[in-house]
Amino acid sequence: METTSRAEGARAARRSAESYLRASFAWYGLDEAFTGPRWLMQVGTAADGTVQHGSTGHGDEPSIKSDASATEKERFAVVVTVAASPVRRTGDGTGVLEATTVSSAAWLAGSGLLAHTWPASLDHALRDHWLDQQTETAFELADDLAGPAWSTLSLPVDGAPVPFHYRETEFGWVLAGSASGVHLGAYGRGMSAYGLGFSQIKDLGAYA
Repeated sequence: METTSRAEGARAARRSAESYLRASFAWYGLDEAFTGPRWLMQVGTAADGTVQHGSTGHGDEPSIKSDASATEKERFAVVVTVAASPVRRTGDGTGVLEATTVSSAAWLAGSGLLAHTWPASLDHALRDHWLDQQTETAFELADDLAGPAWSTLSLPVDGAPVPFHYRETEFGWVLAGSASGVHLGAYGRGMSAYGLGFSQIKDLGAYA
């Protein structure tokens, strides 16, 4: 059973890496200053199969736990890469894809953090309702990056300082900015955002 499970895990990792390799843009993760575990998460595609965004994980793999003390011990940072794209027609010519912006990265990062959050005091039956409410709030906040909920900080991207929008929540932190040809979002818990740096991923094998 253990051998079978390990083989299935390896096949899943290869399938995941293949989906990242189909992207026409560069992926980003934490730079070499981070020496902990890295893993691939998932990509988002358009209706025609074009890869539009995806995430890479660093540190402890986050999990939804009702025990607050358990989630507080988790230390992770997830980097979201979004292809910078103008308004464009779909591949089959039947529709239009909206432009991507820094707000797109902020929204994906905010909703990503929520996906790994479950307040200990919340009844399981109410979680979906809570998640809908929080997700709508995250969308509104991402659409107002100049608003009071956000502050700014400068973090290195490929060695050069880049301004990011940053906000803290009771569940973790979220940030968003832009790099060459992409928008970057990130979220995490247990790791300070202020000490992070980002760089292009040269070898997905470090994550697979």
